[in-house]
Amino acid sequence: MRIVIIGNGISGVTAARHIRKLSDHEIIMISEEGEYFFSRTALMYIYMGHMRKEDTMPYEPYFWKKNRIQLIQDRVTKVDPEKQILSLKKGESLAFDKLILATGSTPRPHPAIPDMSAVKGVSGMYHIQDLEGLEKISSEVKRAVVVGGGLIGIELAEMLHSRGTKVTLLVRENSYWNMVLPPEESNMVTEHIKSHHIDLQCSTEMADFTIENSQIKQVNTNKGEQIPCQYLGMSIGVIANIAFLKDSGIETDRAILVNNNLQTNYKNIYAIGDSAQLKTPNPGRRNIEAVWYTGKMMGEVVAHNVIGESITYDPGIWFNSAKFMDIEYQVYGTVPAKMPEEFDSLYWQHPTLDKSIRIVYKKENEEVIGFNLMGIRYRHEVCERWLKAKNTLSEVLPRLPLANFDPEFSKVFEADLVSQYNKKFGKSLQVKESRGLSNVINYFKSFGNI
Repeated sequence: MRIVIIGNGISGVTAARHIRKLSDHEIIMISEEGEYFFSRTALMYIYMGHMRKEDTMPYEPYFWKKNRIQLIQDRVTKVDPEKQILSLKKGESLAFDKLILATGSTPRPHPAIPDMSAVKGVSGMYHIQDLEGLEKISSEVKRAVVVGGGLIGIELAEMLHSRGTKVTLLVRENSYWNMVLPPEESNMVTEHIKSHHIDLQCSTEMADFTIENSQIKQVNTNKGEQIPCQYLGMSIGVIANIAFLKDSGIETDRAILVNNNLQTNYKNIYAIGDSAQLKTPNPGRRNIEAVWYTGKMMGEVVAHNVIGESITYDPGIWFNSAKFMDIEYQVYGTVPAKMPEEFDSLYWQHPTLDKSIRIVYKKENEEVIGFNLMGIRYRHEVCERWLKAKNTLSEVLPRLPLANFDPEFSKVFEADLVSQYNKKFGKSLQVKESRGLSNVINYFKSFGNI
């Protein structure tokens, strides 16, 4: 059986790896972006000089031949599900028995500039080609404008800033990423970005721009400001890369519609990663989740389904992590940007450092449903244990140091949060546990998990 995978990101590569572990079927991967799989999240570190391009390749070039995974560097222009044929940009066609669509995302176009490739000095930071294009003009870029926030926006701003470029960051929200972060954390990140001498302008959008000789020259804001620049970075979100599926008969909405086995309306065609949209997502989960770890999980699940072992995709409890300049960010479970009436949260923030802990809980019974950490790191397995067990605040708070895995001699602040809880509710809880891997192991042993 010939299994063809379109896309060589984390989803597609994970699928290929697990299909090979489970079977001896023929595997072909197609991608136009690059010959080999690389860590997309490491693009910024290449530009900043922390890594070389070859350091971002998780597998040596011999890996693919050793595992009998054929790589084709080309673009699929058309899929014919009935004939089970793919048309390629270079003019060839390729037959398949089963097909996995792992085509990822593409930058959302801005109304003022629908085709970024038409103007020199304009790009996103989604593909290796974006990095290469920015590198070519970096010596000429003295002033840059980044439009849009989120994780890619702040990465672009930090990258440019590291080269001594003056950066203006335009964000239409009144504080950074406030559609995801609660107000206190959003304000913390906003002030942190400004403290790094990045010109963050909130409640501001790009109205239009000026070009000369096909080169970006100036960005004009909706507030009337004219900002001369040699580079314009676009970060206003992404859309699923599915335009080539038009008229194919494969059902799509905002992405490719799949069931919980990641199967499309054609039994031999599957979709995973950013390009997959679940028809019935788990409660509390989005139907499209453009996140590294969910893509990886989908890749493993689809491998089983493709070879005939039926497995349902279950992403479990939501989690994510990121970095805003020098602030590490982690979230586990449900942490709404705007708290619904039935929820409340216990929030502690350091008076001078960019550190905070938020625990979200249900008002009716104090069941903990989410953790939000800024500048403090918590163990995934511990937080997940508490969330799955539906533990209450009074059960979690005395054991909170078990979750902390900041460096050994760094100061911890869990007692401050417990003190805040006691004042709020008139209780007298005390921290009972101390941090450290041995204590975590003993904790899990008590449940028979180790």
